[in-house]
Amino acid sequence: MPKPAWLQNPWRQNPWFESVAVAQERARKRLPKPVYGALVAGSERGQTIEANEDAFAEIGLAPHVVGQQPERVLGTKVFGQDVSLPVLISPTGVQAVHPEGEVAVARAAAARGTIMGLSNFASRSVEDVAATGANTFFQMYWTGDRDTMIQRMQRAHAAGVKGLIATLDWSFSMGRDWGSPEIPEKVDVKTAVRMAPQVITKPGWLWAFGSTGKIPDLTAPNLAPPGGPAPTFFGAYYEWMTTPPPSWDDVAWMRETWSQISGTPFVLKGVSRVDDARRSVDAGVAGISVSNHGGNNLDGTPAAIRMVAPIASAVGDQIDVVMDGGVRRGSDVVKALALGAKAVMIGRAYLWGLAANGQAGVENVLDIMSGGIDSALRGLALGSIADLREEHLLVPEGFHRALGAS
Repeated sequence: MPKPAWLQNPWRQNPWFESVAVAQERARKRLPKPVYGALVAGSERGQTIEANEDAFAEIGLAPHVVGQQPERVLGTKVFGQDVSLPVLISPTGVQAVHPEGEVAVARAAAARGTIMGLSNFASRSVEDVAATGANTFFQMYWTGDRDTMIQRMQRAHAAGVKGLIATLDWSFSMGRDWGSPEIPEKVDVKTAVRMAPQVITKPGWLWAFGSTGKIPDLTAPNLAPPGGPAPTFFGAYYEWMTTPPPSWDDVAWMRETWSQISGTPFVLKGVSRVDDARRSVDAGVAGISVSNHGGNNLDGTPAAIRMVAPIASAVGDQIDVVMDGGVRRGSDVVKALALGAKAVMIGRAYLWGLAANGQAGVENVLDIMSGGIDSALRGLALGSIADLREEHLLVPEGFHRALGAS
């Protein structure tokens, strides 16, 4: 039975979009300015966030006119998990762009057969997300004391996650030249009144939350103590800021502790140097992500794609190397794999899809990636992503950045 007219969403548009750029534009139009600003903002002058995308455009492809394969294989195995395409969901914090948040993203990941990364700053619990059936990897910052971290690991394991991601590539580099977006401590009546002028102009976003009876959740349920309330985002952020930063011995402890609790893969996210990649191997990790935190860490860090080949050459035969930062299309994925990455992780791209159309929007983004990868393989006359090599690319001289190489 169709819904009565007064219950139908009057702001709904054609849900399908053909590119991540279109998803981003729809997200920009749909979201309140502070919410959209939180998605796109890099640190300081923003040069690294721009460099992440721009560097992909410097790499060309070398297609064949004859010899294309009738079928192409996009699946692979990464961090011990079989995936249908080499595009993984990178963990991102509070997803107030859609009422279902991380649960919608996890369902999309499960539907498309890939890994779901869940942030410990997420707005939905690890139990809710793992219950979707997605291959969920729980992400942790080095925050709180060791007993607290053990409790969080045990909780994630009990929920059924398939691995742990330790994110260390985030510092206090902020001071955005264009100003940081306002993120309230919590959403209450006072906050709603103050921010009403920015929200009321976005009726589609307001309708999405209003029709479910929910308000944006700015707490971090995965950081709640046993039997206690979830801290606010800023409470969680304060805990992280006041925790002494880890040493390599701490990383080894974290990896060993997770191994004893779960026995599933431990991944270190945020590697940008060859020497750090080698230290990661020494610490016993199963994989690393070559990353500059999407341009939200130290501004002026080289584009992530520039650092892939030197790091993959150094350790790619020992552990799985993935990368994240600036991936917007399937051909970007192909370039990363040809340079030695096993897969890529996406963040902003799927958040824009989530904002534009919920779970279906995230699936749309993954389908865009899949279609682009398949098209590039066809043009290169390759039958599998496993066949990709740097020889299939046109890489300009001096493109790579081998930081910390000896």
